[in-house]
Amino acid sequence: MNKKLGLTALGAALAIGLTACGGSGAGANSNTADQSASDLTIGVSMPTQTSERWIADGNSVKEQLEKEGYKVDLQYANDDIPTQGQQVDQMITEGADLLIVAAIDGTALSSQLQAAADASIPVISYDRLIRDTENVDFYVSFDNYKVGVAQGTALLAGLGVTDKDGKKANATGPFNIELFAGSLDDNNAHFFFDGAMDTLKPYIQDGTLVVKSGQTDIEQAAILRWQQETAQKRMEDLLTGSYNDGSKIAGVLSPYDGISRGIITALQNAGYGQGSPMPVVTGQDAEIASVKLINDGVQSSTIFKDTRKLAEQAVTAAKAFLEGNKPEANDTKTYDNGVKVVPSYLLPVETVYKDDIKSKLIDSGYWTADEVAKGQSN
Repeated sequence: MNKKLGLTALGAALAIGLTACGGSGAGANSNTADQSASDLTIGVSMPTQTSERWIADGNSVKEQLEKEGYKVDLQYANDDIPTQGQQVDQMITEGADLLIVAAIDGTALSSQLQAAADASIPVISYDRLIRDTENVDFYVSFDNYKVGVAQGTALLAGLGVTDKDGKKANATGPFNIELFAGSLDDNNAHFFFDGAMDTLKPYIQDGTLVVKSGQTDIEQAAILRWQQETAQKRMEDLLTGSYNDGSKIAGVLSPYDGISRGIITALQNAGYGQGSPMPVVTGQDAEIASVKLINDGVQSSTIFKDTRKLAEQAVTAAKAFLEGNKPEANDTKTYDNGVKVVPSYLLPVETVYKDDIKSKLIDSGYWTADEVAKGQSN
């Protein structure tokens, strides 16, 4: 993925105007303002290497920070909460000047972040909001509620209930659907699910969509740690428990491509895509294995969140803090972490269907045509 990470837009991103944005925590670090970048170390804590998305994020943030001259300590916690806590502790002990953290559990780092604040180390929450602490200074992410809206709209469009813009179309149903959500300890999962359900509820209420299992609460739909195997098992249970009467599933709301692949495996093992049509299955993150499935007509769609741009924004925020400023926020109202509203910079997202792969993913350099054909990165 390294070849995808260098962007000429970085210079423009770093030129974004800087404004004060409020909030508590360590804030701008006046202790580093007069130091050269080569004298400063940034600790980057990523949740796992089991997802290609997080590998790409970590590499992109590291590479772009190093281009600015900073030293970078990049660590992956392999989805183990104690490991991430130990890694962040070590970064603080070894003198990190700033932390960029994508938390496994957004509520599990309070003691580490208190130590960071005590040492005047600014903390940037990366894509997953860190909760229940005042000691987080900035949040960079995508508009996660709109991600959910886009996923709900993609499900409706795949069924023919609406067009891709959400306008009413001809299909009337009823369509059997099932709902999946992300990990409950990830704040984003709730935004995704809320956005999707606000989009789908009118059609559930009027009978166009039927959740045959009756499992419509996020607690019932959630997949711990976003694991593909867990999603496959839940889909298998739904099939044997609610569809053993010969009825068929027409669509599945999935919040993430790895979950989507688990769902698809269960559906294929049950005969879908062979004797009966494959249901409409949504996704997120444009992972290459799922992009191939979309190109092959198996998965219906994915939400493209260009992590190269997210890394750029993390670099922009880091540079602002280390130069004694505070980064520009474009949202100061939405992301309440339970203690304070965290100043945030949110990026837009795009829905990718089969006919969008070339224009949105290949032409932008995110994936190559060869990678899409093979379903793996070069």
